[in-house]
Amino acid sequence: MHHAILELRGVSFTYGEEAVLRDVDLAVREGAFLGIVGPSGAGKSTLLGLMEGSLRPSAGIVARGSDGQRIRLGVVPQLETIDWNFPITVEEVVLLGLAADRRWVPWSSASMRKEAATILGQLGIGELASRHIRNLSGGQQQRVFIARALMRHPDLLLLDEPTSGVDVKTRHDVLHLLHELNHQGIAIVLTTHDLNAVAAHLPSLVCFNKRVVATGTPEEVLRPDVLRDLYGADMVVVHQDGLLLVGDVPSASMDEHPREAHPPGTRPAHFGEEPTPHDHTVGSDSDHVHGPLVADAERPS
Repeated sequence: MHHAILELRGVSFTYGEEAVLRDVDLAVREGAFLGIVGPSGAGKSTLLGLMEGSLRPSAGIVARGSDGQRIRLGVVPQLETIDWNFPITVEEVVLLGLAADRRWVPWSSASMRKEAATILGQLGIGELASRHIRNLSGGQQQRVFIARALMRHPDLLLLDEPTSGVDVKTRHDVLHLLHELNHQGIAIVLTTHDLNAVAAHLPSLVCFNKRVVATGTPEEVLRPDVLRDLYGADMVVVHQDGLLLVGDVPSASMDEHPREAHPPGTRPAHFGEEPTPHDHTVGSDSDHVHGPLVADAERPS
C-alpha cells in the first residue's frame, strides 16, 4: 500500500466560536487522485487550507511528508479569488510559482523563463505567455494557475473548485489535464460541487460536511443514504451504460400543480399550454383586459 504523504488526525478548526471542522481523520496517499465533495459552507476550502498550511488546526495534527521526507505542495486557488485587472502577464504569473521557494526575484533568469515556457507548452498555452491574464478564457486562466503550481515540481497538487464557472467542454478538459498530471506521479486533491463530473473522472471521493461523511470509490459513496446524510436532501443515483449519474429526486423540486386549485381564468401558458385560437376584437368574448399595461399613447399626461 502506498504511503500517506499527508494526514489529518483528529483535526478541528473554528472561526471564533463557530466549529467549521470537527474531528477530521483523512489520509492522502502517494499517487492519489481524490475529490472532496459536499454542499456550500461544508468547510471544503478550509480543509484545503489546513492541508496547505495557510491555516492551523484548533485541535489535532496535520502531518505532511512520508518517512521523514518533506513533500512539495502546489496550490491552485479558486478563480473567483483572483484580481483579473492586476497588470500581469501569463508568464509573470507562472514565474511567481517560484516565490514559495524564495527563488523568485524581480527579474527572471533565462533558465527560469525557459522552464515556464516548457510548462506552458505542456499545458497547451505556450503562445499566451505575453498575454494579460484578463484576456483569457476560463479554461486558459485555470491552466495558467496550474502552470504556476507546477513550477514548484509538486508531489501534491491542491485545487479549490477547479471546474467552477466554466462550460462543460472546459470542465472536461481541465479534469483530463489533471488526470494526465496524476499519471505523471503527482498526487491530486480537488474540491468540487459537480458530483457527476467527479464520478466520471476521479477514482476516490471524500464526502465532506464539516466532518468526513464517507470515503471510497464513487460507486461506494455516491449512494442515496450517504448523499442524504451529506446534503440533507433526497437524491437519486442512476447507473446507466457504465456511468453513475446523480440528480435531485423529482418530487424534491416539484410542487403539486392541479389545475383545479388555480383561480378561474388562469392563462393556459401558466400550465405550459398553447392557448386555443380566439378573437381579439374589442367586445368579443375573448377581449383581453390588460390592467396596468397601457400603450404610451393612451397614458394620461
